[in-house]
Amino acid sequence: MDPAIHISGAGVVSAIGCGQAESLDALRCGRSGIGPVRCLETAETRFPVGEVRLTNAELAARTGADADLCRTSLLGILALQEALEQAGLASLAGVPLVGGTTVGGMDLTERVFPAYSRLHDCGASTDAIAEHFGGSPFATTLSTACSSALNAVIFGANLIRSGRADIVAVGGSECLSDFHLHGFGSLMILDTEPCRPFDATRAGLNLGEGAAFLILESEASLKARGVRSLGVLSGFGNACDAFHQTASSENGEGAYLAMRKALARAGLRSEDIGYVNAHGTGTPNNDASESAALRRVFGKAVPPVSSTKALTGHTTSACGTIEAVFCLLALQEGFIPGQANWREADPACITPYRGGEASCPAPTGRQPLRHVLCNAFGFGGNDSSILLSHA
Repeated sequence: MDPAIHISGAGVVSAIGCGQAESLDALRCGRSGIGPVRCLETAETRFPVGEVRLTNAELAARTGADADLCRTSLLGILALQEALEQAGLASLAGVPLVGGTTVGGMDLTERVFPAYSRLHDCGASTDAIAEHFGGSPFATTLSTACSSALNAVIFGANLIRSGRADIVAVGGSECLSDFHLHGFGSLMILDTEPCRPFDATRAGLNLGEGAAFLILESEASLKARGVRSLGVLSGFGNACDAFHQTASSENGEGAYLAMRKALARAGLRSEDIGYVNAHGTGTPNNDASESAALRRVFGKAVPPVSSTKALTGHTTSACGTIEAVFCLLALQEGFIPGQANWREADPACITPYRGGEASCPAPTGRQPLRHVLCNAFGFGGNDSSILLSHA
């Protein structure tokens, strides 16, 4: 087994809240942030979305950032600010930054098209985040669609494993854009109603936006700085089955391989997993494919599974670390997020966990968790899983 990689800070912003406290409250209550388009400038209003209910000016005011930055950067700055503060870091001085995004500065380019914004490039959005926090000795961007953020986590973990860094900031950020919305619409995988992962009546996903960053740290660094571990990144895996440009294979080969790799790296068995935060987009193809992969990994003893995308929408490149923060909260607080919007079983899908649902503000009963699995699967079969363990 590898030396322990700890998480010393976490920050998150999504449609269900800004910061860990708001997110925890929404997860426990099953409170959704999905609704009609309000902020995005688009003529396409048929599809509900998971928007962060803050304007760019409000995001800038909260962080002291330049309001002229792309929304992807502004969301990322807000999330990373919380993560750095929790980790006891004043800046990114000496801290590599690994970001994941696909939309990047598309929102700025839409305003000036057919010209292109200088901040259009995916890497430019990560660079802007780094610059806001005083600059980073190494900043890079991964763009593998919906697995981008988890691949950033894996990249950062490998920087620590190889001895190239002791602390790394990793995560993903993605804003909604008109191009984004129409692009997914052209694939005919958007639902005109709130999405219903794993439900027999599921008809597609709802797009969302947000950002989340984690501070990964070696055990030696954690002890030297005297900071608390929020959890351990105990395993991770990436696989690409290249089945199709946008569709998942019937047997979920890439997802299966990613989960098996994460378990093997952690030295754990399938029965050790207490909860799986599924990719669970709500599309007919993804949920059936992921269910097949889960059944291959866990057999008849599939642990509690839910998809929090029914609350946040699908935040595409940012979803991996947004949901990883949710998994951290579940580990720390001893609860399992219940599956929202699920009503009718589909034989092709697993039956998701619903026992965590509760009416606000009553919390759910404590669920002792030691190890949780978080999935993020991208176009082209680029699939990633990480395994988080209680500190």
